Amino acid sequence: MAKLGVITDGISRDLRHALGVMTEVGLTHAEFQFIGDKEVGDLSPQERKDAKGLVDDHGLSVSCISRHNFAGAAVRDVQVGDAFHTKHMDGLKRCIEMAHEFGSPLVRIMSFNKEMILFASHGADHWQMAQGAWDHLPGLLEPPVRLAEEEGVTLVLETGNNAMVTSGQLGRRLVDEMGSEHLKILWDPGNSLYCTEPAYPDGFEALRGGALGHIHMKDAIVQIAKATVEARELGTGQMAPHLEPLAAGLKADGYDGAISLESIYRPEGGDFEDGFRASVETFKRIFG
Repeated sequence: MAKLGVITDGISRDLRHALGVMTEVGLTHAEFQFIGDKEVGDLSPQERKDAKGLVDDHGLSVSCISRHNFAGAAVRDVQVGDAFHTKHMDGLKRCIEMAHEFGSPLVRIMSFNKEMILFASHGADHWQMAQGAWDHLPGLLEPPVRLAEEEGVTLVLETGNNAMVTSGQLGRRLVDEMGSEHLKILWDPGNSLYCTEPAYPDGFEALRGGALGHIHMKDAIVQIAKATVEARELGTGQMAPHLEPLAAGLKADGYDGAISLESIYRPEGGDFEDGFRASVETFKRIFG
C-alpha cells in the first residue's frame, strides 16, 4: 500500500503548523522542500535538529528531501567539475546528510533545463535537434549517482515541465541508460501534462518494473499553445480521468512507495492551505 503524504510547504513554510495539519487529516509522510525561509540543504545543524524534533513529536516519517539539485542551467553549458556542477554536488551532499538524519530513503534531483527536441531523423536531426544534449546528460549525473551508491540513498529524478526529463517515457530511458539501482524517477504526471503524456496508461506503463521511486500528485489545466498552466483542485483538471485507473494500477502492482500531494492550488481569495484542504480528501479516497 502506498504511503500518503504532502510536500509540507504546500501547506505552510511554518513546519510546526504544516505537520499539525498533516496529523489532523491523517497523512503520515512529510516531504521537505522549503522550511521557513530556507530550502532543504541550507538549514543549519540546529534548524535540522529542531525540525527532526517536530517530526518525531508528531509521529511522522520523512519520505524525501527535495531540494532543486541540478536545476537551472542548460545541460550543454555544464561540465562535471565546473562551478555550477560543484555547487549542486555540494547541495546534494548536504541533502544526503539530512536524509540520513531524518531516516529518509530518497533525495530529489532534477535534470537541468529543457531542450525541446532531443531525438530526430530524416533531416530534422540536422536542423531541429538539440545536438548532443541527451548524450551529455548521463555523464553529468554519474557523480551524483555514484555518491548515492556510496551513501546508501536513492536519488529520485523528477519529471519536470521545464527539465530535460519531462515524461515517464524519458525517465525510463534515462534510468535504463544509467543502470543503477540508486537512481529512480520521481514521477509528477501533472508536470507531464505539459509534454502531452497521458498519465495512464502511457506514463504508468513506461515506469513499471523498477523505474518508479516516488510520486507527486497534483492537477492542472495546461494550454501549451498559450504557454499557460492553471492549478486546479485535485480531480477537477486534466488529470481527472487518469486518477482512478492510475491508483488501481499502482495497487495492482503492489506499489508501496510514497505519494506526495503537491499542493500548489490556491483558490480565489484563499491561500495554499485552503487549496490543500480542498484536495486532500479526494487524494486520500483515491490513493489510500
